Amino acid sequence: MSPKGQTVRLLVGVLLLVLASLTFSTCGGAGIDLAGGGVSGTGVSTGAIASFGSVEMNGVHYLTDSDVAPDFITHKTSHGMDNTSMMVSDLFRVGMVVTIHHGANDNNAQQIEYQDNLQGPIAAKGANNTLTVLGQTVVVSDAAGFNIGEIVGVSGFVDSAGQIRATYIERNTQSHHHGGEFEVKGFVSGLSSSGFRLGPLPDGTGMTAMFSFSPAVGAGLANGMYVQVLTTNQQPVPGVITATRIDKLSPRTVFPEKAMVDLEGLVTAPPSGSGNVFSFAVEGKRVQTDGATQYFGGNAGNIQHDVRLQVQGTENGGVLSADKIIFR
Repeated sequence: MSPKGQTVRLLVGVLLLVLASLTFSTCGGAGIDLAGGGVSGTGVSTGAIASFGSVEMNGVHYLTDSDVAPDFITHKTSHGMDNTSMMVSDLFRVGMVVTIHHGANDNNAQQIEYQDNLQGPIAAKGANNTLTVLGQTVVVSDAAGFNIGEIVGVSGFVDSAGQIRATYIERNTQSHHHGGEFEVKGFVSGLSSSGFRLGPLPDGTGMTAMFSFSPAVGAGLANGMYVQVLTTNQQPVPGVITATRIDKLSPRTVFPEKAMVDLEGLVTAPPSGSGNVFSFAVEGKRVQTDGATQYFGGNAGNIQHDVRLQVQGTENGGVLSADKIIFR
């Protein structure tokens, strides 16, 4: 090939690489718009992992580590532990609900964080393919294949009844804590001097379980706080789970002010308001619409209890102002 031909081919190759770095897959043409993001310069996306190759979530391929640049590092945490040295496909699994931090104007994954909903033994199996784990109800595709006493780690979306609809289950898992303690996460309600109720929804509605604690373990608790409870109990005894440790955490529905947000989940409170201006909740997170909100795959009338959708918008004072609503 002539030098001129080689030069042309090289330039085309460079152009393709540049275009590849600026583009990403979207779902039905309604993927996240990473241009002109939040004032804070922060982008936060929460949802279930769909595939790897990069990390695909909510219709976007987020680039990690050397896929971004030779010296780029994606910080990875799982169950509160730093696993940055691991490859994303070795640490995470399809179906896990994760939070990805990225720049407001790009899809470069700066940090990926995974926290399961709970980890513990199956105490009961019920109708409609449900499992009971540490007082919480978990909805699975087929409960028949699970065994009483089997230890499972559960990740999923919370529905309007306070049930966890599993998108990923780790079976026969080992405890992530010393002493073989089990764990469950949720919001505190009905707090007293010796106990509280714990459930997946922030207002204390839906299914909750009763927990007791000693004064030292329960110091600093408050209603509405999101916590991880550790216990050695395999099920409520009788009707109460004894906490051995309580850690305050940040829920995955809390975002930095003015951050550009992409949130996937189930509708837990239907719309209230009129016309094009109304609010509803996704996993208890308040979402506000206006006349400029765009809809893909449905319309405002389709926002009903337990519909799975994706909200893209900006965090404003604890409320997610919706630019796009995508039905999934």
